[in-house]
Amino acid sequence: MEQGKKVLTIAGSDSGGGAGVQADIKTITLLGAYATSVITALTAQNTLGVQEIYPVPGDFVTMQLDSVLSDIPPDTIKTGMLCNANVVQAVARRLAHFAQEHECTLVVDPVMYAKNGSPLLDEKGRGVLIAEILPLATLITPNLAEAAELAGIEVKSIGTMHEAAEKIYELGAKNVLVKGGHLSLDAVDVLYDGRQFSEYFAPRVQTKNTHGTGCAFSAAIAAFIAMGDDLPTSIAAAKEFISAAIETAFPIGAGIGPVNPYGALLAGQEDEIEEAVCSENAHEGEEA
Repeated sequence: MEQGKKVLTIAGSDSGGGAGVQADIKTITLLGAYATSVITALTAQNTLGVQEIYPVPGDFVTMQLDSVLSDIPPDTIKTGMLCNANVVQAVARRLAHFAQEHECTLVVDPVMYAKNGSPLLDEKGRGVLIAEILPLATLITPNLAEAAELAGIEVKSIGTMHEAAEKIYELGAKNVLVKGGHLSLDAVDVLYDGRQFSEYFAPRVQTKNTHGTGCAFSAAIAAFIAMGDDLPTSIAAAKEFISAAIETAFPIGAGIGPVNPYGALLAGQEDEIEEAVCSENAHEGEEA
């Protein structure tokens, strides 16, 4: 992996810390890239759901984007909750302009609903997302409900996931990853690149604590791409990352707890971490 890589997340703030920009920054940082952020909305939310949303005005979203893009140009950009049409338009215009001068991967997580069903993108915003963001997207990562909304069909099986991926691809995204986390069988994601399908499987984890899954997964894909992996490899690595994050999810709050971005470290790299810490401590002792 390459060092000094930067990932910009454009998403909403989760006051409960489990999703949105907070989950993205944790994930990107853990995977070795530098995270910058543009806030599209403030939310009052916890494990029980979203109590209130305060959209950031589109012109201030533009100011944030101008500040980051002009001084810290990212290697990869990830979008999450975009809230409304004004925000989507502001993001689309700046990213289209940035893309004219820089090569940059755009990963779009088309966030439309919270875990409890609260809408996170208004109807007009969905239309602008399809018309202006999807043609810029290197990859779009809808879950089953979002894929159904974008494709205009019911998506309840691997077969209909394939069909939805083809329809969403026709809307302009270069690659479509339909996530099957809500299927009743093993968690399978379907990637379509306009020519062929690839499927990514993981055993289903029996837990209610899945808040922030989509945010952390798409942020992990963006981070792996920024660090030098190609798209299929990045998706496979991110699939392992999010599976570990779900397995070690936090049982906090009275509702749906958040996934644990540190899970990949806890679920298989304890020896490496301990060895690295011991080595660093020994090195500091020598200097002393």
